[in-house]
Order: sequence, then structure tokens, then C-alpha cells
Amino acid sequence: MSGASGLVIGVGASTGLGAAVARRMALAGLHVVVAGRTRDRLDQVVGEIGDAGGKSSAVVCDATSAEDVASAVAAAESIAPMSLAVFNAGGNRPRALLESDPAFFEEMWRVGCFAGHLFTLHAAPPMLARGSGTLIFTGASASLRGRAGFEAFASAKAGLRAIAQAAAREFGPKGVHVAHVVIDGAIDGERVNTRLPHYKDEKGPDGMLSLDAIAEAYWQIHLQHRSAWTHELDLRPWAEPF
Repeated sequence: MSGASGLVIGVGASTGLGAAVARRMALAGLHVVVAGRTRDRLDQVVGEIGDAGGKSSAVVCDATSAEDVASAVAAAESIAPMSLAVFNAGGNRPRALLESDPAFFEEMWRVGCFAGHLFTLHAAPPMLARGSGTLIFTGASASLRGRAGFEAFASAKAGLRAIAQAAAREFGPKGVHVAHVVIDGAIDGERVNTRLPHYKDEKGPDGMLSLDAIAEAYWQIHLQHRSAWTHELDLRPWAEPF
């Protein structure tokens, strides 16, 4: 994969999915641009990738800003043709429906859905011009169904799924692979382990999704031959009920 770049929008903690996906891309030889809101966290991920022999750069980016997203794409393209771009922004913040005031609902929509539109709007054109590339969107169980307490989050994720579907139908025949990955379960990363410190023990061995295993699935989507492209993939722990 020498001579290609990659982009991950929505990189936070080193022990988060965005960082894991970036590390897998760098391992394969892409120069990865990691984009997120916190410079210190981005620099940590860049440092870890460098220590492992990979190449990466950091761009501070608000995923809801068209200017920031355009700058992140431009940063990747300035290094080498961008072959893979991943949208990983969003956050699962439960709130009772009657307590979801308009500001909260709009914030969830902007980060989880509108930002996906901006990502597609800016990441797709250079790939379409070359007739190749992969766009991957991180989804969730909420992409498929709404639950009590998750009205705002589910609305945003369902909207993001629709963006991915529309993009796949429009860009697929032009050579750009668009995939949506439903993460159906808790990820063994900083967010869950910080908020629910006993959850991992309760779920038992391999009861949470491994960051590296998810990242590998993303990479394998990127490698697929165009005669057998996956559009939607669902990932869950072996013991997860569904």
C-alpha cells in the first residue's frame, strides 16, 4: 500500500476505535491522517504509530465543521492519494425522550449524522476522480432500532446509515466502495471501561468487541474485490444476544 494515504475522522483516546483503525491502516503501509478534537490525544496516537514504524499525521478537526473536514481530506491528499477514509465520529449519550431538549437532539444529530454528510461530501470527490477508494462508516445497534433512552442517538445513527446507503448506490458503480459497519455490543476501549469499570468482568472472556478485531474487519472490507463488495457488516461478541 506504499504511496497511499488514509484518513480517520473521529480519533480520540489511544484505546479507542478510531486509533485502532488508524494503527491497522498504518501497519499496512498507509500514511494515516488522524483527525479529532483533542490535540494531545492525536499526538499520542501519532507517536504510537511512529514507534511501531508507521507513518501518520494529526489534524485537529471538528467533524461538524465543513472547513475542518475539508482540511483533513486535503491533508491526506497532499501526502498521497487517499485510498481509505473512515468516519468514526459520534457518541452514545443516553437521555430520556422527554428530557431530550432541542439543543441536545440537534447536537447528537450534528455529530452523528450531519458530520457524516460532510465527510462524504469532501472525502468522496478525490476517490471518484480516480475511480477507486473505500469509505467506511461506523454504525451501532442504534442504527437499526430505537430504544428507550436513546431516541436522539438512534435518530442520528439511523440517518448516518441512510447516508451510507445512498452513497453506496451512487458511488459504487463509479468504483468507490462504501460500507457501513454495525457495532452491536460494547467495545473494549476507554469509553466503556471508564464509565462501566465492572462491565468487562461481568461479560466474561471475549464478551466485549476487541478494538484490534474491529480494525481488522475494517481493513478486510477495504481489501475486498469489487465483484464481491460488502455494504453492511454487523459485528458483535460471540456471546452477545441479538
